[in-house]
Amino acid sequence: MRQNNPQRIKLMHIWLPFMVSVALVTGILIGLQLQPVEATMVVDDASMNQNRSGNGKIEQLLRYIESKYVDDVDREKLVDQAIESILGELDPHSSYISADDLKQVNEQMEGNFEGIGVEFMIIDDTVVVVSAFSGGPAASLGIKAGDKIVEVEDSVIAGNGITNEGVTSLIKGKKGTSVEVGIARPGLDSIQHFKITRDEIPIHSIDAKYMISDQTGYIKINRFAATTDREFIDALEELESNGMQDLLLDLRHNPGGYLQKAANMLNQIFDEKGNLMVYTQGRSVSRNNYKTSGRTIFNIDKIAVLIDESTASASEIMAGAIQDHDRGIIVGRRSYGKGLVQDQYSLRDGSALRLTIARYYTPSGRSIQKSYEDLEAYRDDLNERYESGELISANNINIKDSTRYFTDNGRVVFGGGGIIPDLFVPFDTFLLNKKYLTFQAYVPPFALRLAENRKSELEGLDLETFLQDFQISNKDITEFVSYTQDHSKRKLAPISPEIKVRLQQALKAHIGRQYFEEEGYYRVINQNDPAISTALDGLVDYKEILRRKQLKD
Repeated sequence: MRQNNPQRIKLMHIWLPFMVSVALVTGILIGLQLQPVEATMVVDDASMNQNRSGNGKIEQLLRYIESKYVDDVDREKLVDQAIESILGELDPHSSYISADDLKQVNEQMEGNFEGIGVEFMIIDDTVVVVSAFSGGPAASLGIKAGDKIVEVEDSVIAGNGITNEGVTSLIKGKKGTSVEVGIARPGLDSIQHFKITRDEIPIHSIDAKYMISDQTGYIKINRFAATTDREFIDALEELESNGMQDLLLDLRHNPGGYLQKAANMLNQIFDEKGNLMVYTQGRSVSRNNYKTSGRTIFNIDKIAVLIDESTASASEIMAGAIQDHDRGIIVGRRSYGKGLVQDQYSLRDGSALRLTIARYYTPSGRSIQKSYEDLEAYRDDLNERYESGELISANNINIKDSTRYFTDNGRVVFGGGGIIPDLFVPFDTFLLNKKYLTFQAYVPPFALRLAENRKSELEGLDLETFLQDFQISNKDITEFVSYTQDHSKRKLAPISPEIKVRLQQALKAHIGRQYFEEEGYYRVINQNDPAISTALDGLVDYKEILRRKQLKD
């Protein structure tokens, strides 16, 4: 039995919220759609009295409460809570989306929103621009990283306790409308005023695309949205023009998205027509096969796919199809295990229902949906993986379903709880170091300040020169430690050499993001990533790995 370190388990609860949030909201934010046109479900009052609706007991209950209850009640709130309670009895991913939340959900999935096009952060009660989206209204007027938004219209927003939500409500708005902002910029004595006409701002689902070696292209996908397949083709076209032969596809932390988009992307990976990629089937939904079209544009040789415990849904579809057909190697840790398909139905008040209508199956016939009989255990699954040692060693992977499935080459694969990688990469436990976690929270704001202080050095650099020549000095680290102590109100002991190296990389990566967008960040952060190096080594031993009969020694 593995002995667990209580301190590390405690720290795991700090690290886990992101992954746990995936478990709770994947069905809400990134529901898979089987039909291209959203269905509409309207229930009229007469149907409430029919036997199939329980003789209208819910409606009757609400009327009693409204007419007889001792205090006033909010009927709409009660209805929302009743719906959520009913759906909670079904599965973890059937969900209700209020009318207020639906717009934000659709924006994330449709790949755009309307506004001025800036990413911001509140530092010391001041709104600081982290980046201005390339081609957006703000960037076209010259607004850039490091600028401070101190006024919006006639209101001063600096130093008055403004929140992220408050800033968003002021600067976001319909396409064609305008907003005036006051910008404080280092080196300028007066406030600069810009009248910005809001426009459609694309939300990209590909964070980075670049040649990670002489013949290997790297693509990082953060979700499968409405534009992801088009972005993927554009990325492949650019990489192929730069000499790409092999592809490293990074699906870590990707919670999924549209099933059809994943299927479209698989068409560019499999050049034969008629290969089964995934199929879906449910109690009232007949089997639906997704097969390759044979209309491949690019000539990709070897493929490696990076996954981890928060790779879910459509990401698992992609990894599962590539693994089952022995088209590539899967690298990382066991994926999340979401194999349920949701369809969306509009309700008459503008809200929506995401209802699980089917399960999806990989080409070998395996379902990768983990059990949800115990909902509490389902939501705590990622923490259990850590405590059991699964995130540290492949020998501790718990295969819930021992049914054997076979890849095209005869390798054994399993379902019942995610995709098990061909090459295992342990979780970096240093990320649970208590002191490092304290520093990590202050990296983004200090990186903005550091970039401002070294502005003259940075402005003349291209990305390649930045990667090679720009360094975070010992003086920078000393100032960062002081900054963290001042803002955290904590006395911090001297840092270890490893923490120093990690902080230097993190600060450089965040400055890279400010000056060179997401590609700048990932070009830095990937340099010492063990999963990346394992995948690149795996591409060298590609044929040997794909001949193995077992995934687990």
